[in-house]
Amino acid sequence: MRLWERALSRAGIQVAYSEGFSPHPRLSLAAPLAVGVTGEAELLDIFLADNATPHWFTDVVGNQLPPGIRIQGVQQISTLLPSLQSQVRSAEYIVEAKTGGMPEDISSAISLLLSKDKLSWYHERDTGRREYDLRALIDDIRLVSADDKKCILAMRLRCDSDGSGRPEQVTRALGFTGYPLSILRTRLILGS
Repeated sequence: MRLWERALSRAGIQVAYSEGFSPHPRLSLAAPLAVGVTGEAELLDIFLADNATPHWFTDVVGNQLPPGIRIQGVQQISTLLPSLQSQVRSAEYIVEAKTGGMPEDISSAISLLLSKDKLSWYHERDTGRREYDLRALIDDIRLVSADDKKCILAMRLRCDSDGSGRPEQVTRALGFTGYPLSILRTRLILGS
């Protein structure tokens, strides 16, 4: 968020601010990335104090972004539409994981996990233990490639107000012992 606030400020863009005791810029990520996860198609709502054309906005703000970050598109929308956060339904990921097994073993683990109706899971939070059905958060998993050292998995996980699937939990459910080598979110899927 700080990156966008700084880029907008340097570009001279007048961002609208919330009202109340502690006003803040009206910027909202559709689905914030977890620490250690990279993204290549992130969505952001930005409310401006003044009108701006998408082309002008892209040029002016794009020049203020650091290498590796670029604006892929800008759309002007009505303030009456629901927020991006409320429209996110799922996310797609490419996950690279260390493996000591054969590709057939990974494929079998994926088939077994996807055949389950329910997969009880939990994680610890500051507020205590949270239990849920991990299987309900998994739309699809497929093996992209594998050798005896690592594999690449593609996943589509639910990401909405009822819960969000996390790639590192899915790899653990598949039997991988370590944290994934990399997690890239490639797409957010919106619905109404």
